Amino acid sequence: MTAMAERGSSRLSVDMFERIAEFAEREDETVRFEFINGRIGLRKPADGNHGAIIMCLVRQCMQARPDLDLSPVQGLKAESYRKGRALPDAVLAPVAHFAGQGDWADTRGVLMTVEVTSFDADTHDRDRVEKPQAYAESGIPVHLLIDRDRRSVLVHSDPDPLVGYRNVQKRQVGQRVALPEPVAIEFDTEELKPYMD
Repeated sequence: MTAMAERGSSRLSVDMFERIAEFAEREDETVRFEFINGRIGLRKPADGNHGAIIMCLVRQCMQARPDLDLSPVQGLKAESYRKGRALPDAVLAPVAHFAGQGDWADTRGVLMTVEVTSFDADTHDRDRVEKPQAYAESGIPVHLLIDRDRRSVLVHSDPDPLVGYRNVQKRQVGQRVALPEPVAIEFDTEELKPYMD
């Protein structure tokens, strides 16, 4: 934990974070920040395999549920009391749900978040622990984690703001994965195999 996060009264406010993130993005469009657990995290540009995984999911979601959009660019107001700012790799919601909501949308109406692990030192804490907890606190019904290190797909459901997701189903990449209601999509992860490394 940083010294700033340890001093209770000196914590960075959400407003200050948003000003920092907006300035950084204006100066360099490849720089994007998140604000989870009172800490700023740098969202690094994704590699080509990471992007290919997201596009595979976009295609399958569009075919199965044309009434929904899987958006790879929407930031969310996450965590308890909407004090965090998360940049999921993709967000599933009704078509045009985020129109007019700006960079950081409310999580009401979001059906699923998607994260794809990156090969960096922060991926365990960020992708496997902190972000699923933030999404559960926000009441997002389903969270999908594509874990490239472990060649697995984890489907988190039944969110509880205190304990996180109560149900986590793990499948190996290559198996069919059923996403529960309200998503209700089954997809084939065989298509993801070439992009796991």
